[in-house]
Amino acid sequence: MDSDYDIYDMDSEPEPEEEDFFSDEPIINSHNQKDYTILKDTDIHQLIKDDISKTTTILSVKRDVALALLRHYNWNMTKANEEWFANKLEVSKAIGMLLEKEETTSLDSNLVNCGICFEEYTVDKIAFAACKRHPFCKGCWECYISTSINDGPKCLVLRCPNPSCNMMVGESMIVKLASDKDKLKYYDYMFRSYVEENRKIKWCPAPGCEYAVEFEIGSENYDVICDCSNDFCWNCLDEIHRPIDCNTIEKWKNRNFEEAANTKWILAFTKKCPQCNKSIEKNKGCMHMTCVCYYQFCWLCLAKWDSCIGGCNGFEENKEVKEAKKNILRYTHYYERWVSNEKSKQQALKDLNEMRNEGVKKLSELHSLPETELEFIIQAWQQIVECRRVLKWSYAYGFYLPEEDKAKTQFFEYLQGEAGADLERLHHCAEQELLDHLGSTKKLDYTEQGSYKNYERFRSKLIGLTKVTGNYFEKLVTALENGLKDVNSKEYKRKREIPMSNITVDDSSMWACDRCSFLNADYYTVCQMCVVD
Repeated sequence: MDSDYDIYDMDSEPEPEEEDFFSDEPIINSHNQKDYTILKDTDIHQLIKDDISKTTTILSVKRDVALALLRHYNWNMTKANEEWFANKLEVSKAIGMLLEKEETTSLDSNLVNCGICFEEYTVDKIAFAACKRHPFCKGCWECYISTSINDGPKCLVLRCPNPSCNMMVGESMIVKLASDKDKLKYYDYMFRSYVEENRKIKWCPAPGCEYAVEFEIGSENYDVICDCSNDFCWNCLDEIHRPIDCNTIEKWKNRNFEEAANTKWILAFTKKCPQCNKSIEKNKGCMHMTCVCYYQFCWLCLAKWDSCIGGCNGFEENKEVKEAKKNILRYTHYYERWVSNEKSKQQALKDLNEMRNEGVKKLSELHSLPETELEFIIQAWQQIVECRRVLKWSYAYGFYLPEEDKAKTQFFEYLQGEAGADLERLHHCAEQELLDHLGSTKKLDYTEQGSYKNYERFRSKLIGLTKVTGNYFEKLVTALENGLKDVNSKEYKRKREIPMSNITVDDSSMWACDRCSFLNADYYTVCQMCVVD
């Protein structure tokens, strides 16, 4: 916090936001309304100042009381006002406010004993907390306030030094008696408490980011993109994980963390009863096992004990081992693809930043093209980053699909496969073909026949693939969020007859239908998806 301690009394307006020409908003989410506001430190200071001012005006109380009231109700101004009007007496006691009927100390003498050091001082060197009953010298007050501030944020609810007194030590006394260094600490605690105790505001979780986010409570869309370019889920503070919920994210991460150790322990120490299928841990020396269902079997081969009696020295893979291997292989299948898409997303994000910071400018200078005309490249990389994220989390979704629901599994794999194939086509175009068309050191010659035409063809193709890929992933996300309820729809059955991933013609000779976004070979004049009944 770089501002002075009297920041909340400033009359200056917050600095205007700089306009970002290239928005980081995910293209497949571009139709969603933003339900949050990014806050800089000046914005937060202004919010604190406004809340205190409004509370002071509405309740007709002093600033110290308004501030104590807001902090008591975690900066919820509406609740603070309602509670004050509903039960002023109880609220006053809770925040340590002096009630009018309470007695205060009357100073009849010019000399007063300090309640801490027990020395006598003149009245001008004595100060009171809100109680007005327990006098302490200013030197002891300064020491008490400084120690409390350096002990941490509890100084925001500081009480009278007298152990039996619960009256508050207001902001006004702290500003009057604390050193400049301690004042800065005090206001920094207040600044952070406004964010960390406020149910509508959270810090951006990105390392080093100093922005906070004010969220519209009640919104169903938790996706947030901070001005630092970090994207995260408001609810769980993990990265944006549409289309799966926060509970699945937590289960998946726990599974990843514990999988290796759990698998080793289960295989080494437990087996399932061949009769009732309950897991059993071997805790004695012999191989003769008796389950809770009273079935007796051999620990090594799982055969009935009467038919084995320890004579199972030949190798034979049993059912339990096969099942364990199957579970491990299934988890590995989804985990490897989850990791691979995360790596691809990180590389795509790196490529996006490089293209945005340097690449577009270099291409513009090299080929004498305005930077605005190359904006389609940035949009393509934004789409790739967002789609990699969705594809990554779709594998966690697939892992938790019930294995016995074959229809939904096939529907999920079909949608995922079509979206993934289209993403690979877009990623290849942006990563490889871009170098062929714009990455050359040879300047585009507009007078050379076919040179600019090739550029225009590439531009149209990349724009088309960006749009089509976004549409496919939006459909995938919608289907997963709806629980794959359209598994038996006629549209799904119709599309399976002509899957896009089976098209073998070159991408450069294809066009996208404006109605359904299907890629058609250039020798078709009518969309082959739309004409299928």
